[in-house]
Amino acid sequence: MNPIRGMHHVTAITSSAEKNYEFFTYVLGMRLVKKTVNQDDIQTYHLFFADDEGNAGTDMTFFDFPGIPKGSHGTNEIYKTSLRVPSDAALEYWKKRFDRLGIKHTEIEQQFDVKTLSFSDFDDQKYQLVSDENNNGRVSGKPWKDGPIPSEYGITGLGPVVVRVADFNFFKQVLEKIFMYNEVSSEASLHLFEIDDGGNGARVIVEHNEELPPARQGYGTVHHAALCVDEREDLEKWQRRIEQFGLQTSGFVERFYFGSLYTPVAPQVLFELATAGPGFMEDEPYETLGEKLSLPPFLESQREQIESQVRKIDTVRSNKVIEKEYE
Repeated sequence: MNPIRGMHHVTAITSSAEKNYEFFTYVLGMRLVKKTVNQDDIQTYHLFFADDEGNAGTDMTFFDFPGIPKGSHGTNEIYKTSLRVPSDAALEYWKKRFDRLGIKHTEIEQQFDVKTLSFSDFDDQKYQLVSDENNNGRVSGKPWKDGPIPSEYGITGLGPVVVRVADFNFFKQVLEKIFMYNEVSSEASLHLFEIDDGGNGARVIVEHNEELPPARQGYGTVHHAALCVDEREDLEKWQRRIEQFGLQTSGFVERFYFGSLYTPVAPQVLFELATAGPGFMEDEPYETLGEKLSLPPFLESQREQIESQVRKIDTVRSNKVIEKEYE
């Protein structure tokens, strides 16, 4: 049975697809590689931001559910998403950039064996940048070469999600016995788990927290986290394994850009297993990724209806020159 390779993507909820596009494109310098709709709720945008080529393990995605209330952070949630940068020097660049742009952030801190910089967006969605300075594990992606961030400082992919749980012992067993992660370190209430090649791209951090009230999902919170597997055949094997341990699954779900399998792993914590391919260049060329409304083949017959329901968002960048910002 092929192992989980690490992170595939994280999907969160935003109050505004427009603000979300501006923030990820022009503040964080991540590339919009797909502008599509939620396949289960076609009036809702689903935006995918990733590295230069849309590689698996690099994308942060967002729903903007109409009328959803603001969420609240607490225990029993995927609390924070990590984004990888090449070096400790990159964290210094980002700290100065966040200061200049008025982005709320912490100081640079040490977390296990890496340096990190936590920040939040306009929805109070929680993130941290993690340095690959000494990373020896899973290889990251490539920064968006035409974006505003110099390549030596650019975001290259996903680091570990931070999951807060009240029942740590149960969740530890889920990670170790079902998904085959190994706990490799702990610091106070934080526990570090790794899989496969390890390193920033193949980690999950679990915070044991019985003090906070339960989180409430809404905009500004994470909807689910996806772990990467090689191909559909692996999803079928993982489905059998997960169900043998008594957890429910969605069964195979065809997402066109990848195949998926969903399973709730703790109260309010949803994991997805997703295949590494076929990827985001199935229906758009590299040069114009994310510029048109893309629909998978099974929704193409509904294009006219969908386009009449979703708002127009101008995401064309191929005809623009975006200057590099060195501070």
